[in-house]
Amino acid sequence: MAKSLIVVESPAKASTISKFLKNQYVVKASMGHVRDLPQHELGVNVDKDFSPKYIIDKKKTKVIAELRDAAQKADAIYLASDHDREGEAIAWHLSKVLEKESAGKAVYRIVFNEITAKAINGAISEAGSIDMQKVDAQQARRVLDRVVGYSISPLLWKVIAKDLSAGRVQSVALRLICEREAEIDAFEAKEYWKIEANFWKDKLGKFKASLEKYNGEKLEILSEEQSKALISELKNEPSTLSSIKRSTRNVEPPAPFITSTLQQEGSKLLGFQAQRTMSIAQSLYEGVDIGGESTGLITYMRTDSTRIAGEAIAACKEMISQRFGADYVYSSARIYKNKQSAQDAHEAIRPTDPLRSPESLAPYLTKEQLKLYTLIWQRFIATQMRSAKVQATTAKISLGKAEFGASGNLITDEGFLKAYPHVNIPAGEKIHADYRQADELEHDELVGSQHFTSPPSRYTEASLIKELEAKGIGRPSTYASILGTIRNRKYVNLEKKSFIPTPLGKDVNSFLTDKFDHLFNVKFTAKMESQLDEVEYGKVLWHELVKGYYDDMMALIGKVDVKKEKGALIQPTGIVCDLCKEGEMVIKRSRNGEFLSCNRYPACKNSKSFTRDKEGKIQIVVPATLDEKCPQCGNPLVERTGKFGAFIACSNYPKCKYARPKTLGIKCPECGIGEVAARRNKKGMPFYSCNRYPDCTWLSNDKPVAMPCPQCGNPYMLEKYHKDKGIIITCPKCKHTME
Repeated sequence: MAKSLIVVESPAKASTISKFLKNQYVVKASMGHVRDLPQHELGVNVDKDFSPKYIIDKKKTKVIAELRDAAQKADAIYLASDHDREGEAIAWHLSKVLEKESAGKAVYRIVFNEITAKAINGAISEAGSIDMQKVDAQQARRVLDRVVGYSISPLLWKVIAKDLSAGRVQSVALRLICEREAEIDAFEAKEYWKIEANFWKDKLGKFKASLEKYNGEKLEILSEEQSKALISELKNEPSTLSSIKRSTRNVEPPAPFITSTLQQEGSKLLGFQAQRTMSIAQSLYEGVDIGGESTGLITYMRTDSTRIAGEAIAACKEMISQRFGADYVYSSARIYKNKQSAQDAHEAIRPTDPLRSPESLAPYLTKEQLKLYTLIWQRFIATQMRSAKVQATTAKISLGKAEFGASGNLITDEGFLKAYPHVNIPAGEKIHADYRQADELEHDELVGSQHFTSPPSRYTEASLIKELEAKGIGRPSTYASILGTIRNRKYVNLEKKSFIPTPLGKDVNSFLTDKFDHLFNVKFTAKMESQLDEVEYGKVLWHELVKGYYDDMMALIGKVDVKKEKGALIQPTGIVCDLCKEGEMVIKRSRNGEFLSCNRYPACKNSKSFTRDKEGKIQIVVPATLDEKCPQCGNPLVERTGKFGAFIACSNYPKCKYARPKTLGIKCPECGIGEVAARRNKKGMPFYSCNRYPDCTWLSNDKPVAMPCPQCGNPYMLEKYHKDKGIIITCPKCKHTME
């Protein structure tokens, strides 16, 4: 008897669902998209309503053959890709690819929020059809991004450097980072002073207070002289507790996670980059082997809704009662209000079964999975716990003509904090409960301290995601890819968790905002997101939306004077070309950074690397001369650095083009003939390979070290990075490790 076919996106999900359905269905994975726009051409007919030209991914040939074979044998087909625009588009593309094999058969669309037996069976019983409005919204986004990339990126190649690209949403994220950096550069720190002292009565605890007012008005202390004068005036004055106010307030638990808040807290609390957080969450959603059975542990991780199912709330309260006691359970169901822009296609991110505690799953999860699951579980459990209570105390002290102030918070009831301790409630000063208004106080020496105003903080992954969400830029499913893209393009660096625009990123942003401000500003991009929503709701035709954007873009492109813009980016240096003696060395830019080039190029092809000293002056990088002659022409060899790493070359270049990779002095572990060389891939990431490539294909992502393993005698070790221990040395053969 023929079985029905269910098509999901990943093998892990297919395995989990197949077990839930007890092999009553054939479950196959499409491995994501099976069709897309072609890579090396526009693939969009701008004259025919921007109709896209979809082609089958060559890498999916085998997968599609298996799907077609399974569809041919099936009595019905269920398309079970993710329940969002991208997933709906995948289902539609699958229906087109399987059109012949599915002829005369029922083709259903099923969606679910979690991978549990109940959710899967419920989805099958409520099977529907593909939502073409959602597909159109995805097509609009895909076509918009394609026409932007293929229309504006070539301008970047001509004006700045080859192989650059512009993205409709990513460019706005880059703009935010660059504008923040400009604020930091323009910031002028201002000096100010604080005057503080410790106050107390009898044996009651001391508390620190700061000068706030003088003669009843707020006071800014702008210099050391002003600080000293005030201290001199006030130091012998009697002090009185002029007022003390105590109040109790409730602190409510934060809403359950949505995609953006999960990425933010994953970054702040766990140190995960956004893409890493989403990858781990995906594995928890698709299924983890728990005692021989694959089980989905969390609900779908791409959502902007804080909605929680009633049965999940009931299970959550049961867990709270078991673990913390019935008195910790919130008196009713706590409901969180969605933002107006939320699509509410899914619930919030929560455990599929709140009764599965993190410690019960610890034996089955990786360290990273356990950390993220624990965070999701804690946050969800907290939503249905009673509020925390905080006693806030504010004290004012009279000291002559001055008023000092102090405040403190005391948690009197932990409430939900017992489950989710990550909510920051600043403690401030501990002010004893026996202090009363009009108490006469003692104080120690008044101390003045110098401070300076701080510039705005650079964006971290967490704060940039928060800003993108607040301004309506992108959608939950796109934040991680936006951040990843601007890093991969070398437009920004991530240093100490903060985004810093590179010179290349600043140039790209400057050009795009100058010539295409209308398209790459925050308000316009947010408006486009709203219009994409309207396509999904059937209020706007997708190709009309694309046409309006395209016409605006082409009008702006027509105004760009490439020659003028390119010339504006070339910076003269006043350095005479040492090769032709006629031209001047000017600063140009490539994708890999700035370099010096003769302004007579291509007549003179002299180019040099350079650095800048502390004053910003140019320092030409002189290659180190080696005690070795060129085997081809006899001139000295020098060590140079190229985009793929260090290499040895002839000093008589370009007349002699002899070159070879620089090696580490370690014999190749595979062939034993060549030596290990440090290289870089196209993205600038380091790797190590045999210098006899392609005759020998050995390579390693970890740096080999010329040190025999003390345990097994292997002739080399590998240098790796360990999160807790830093750099460690490990043997690739016996795994012996040394710090």
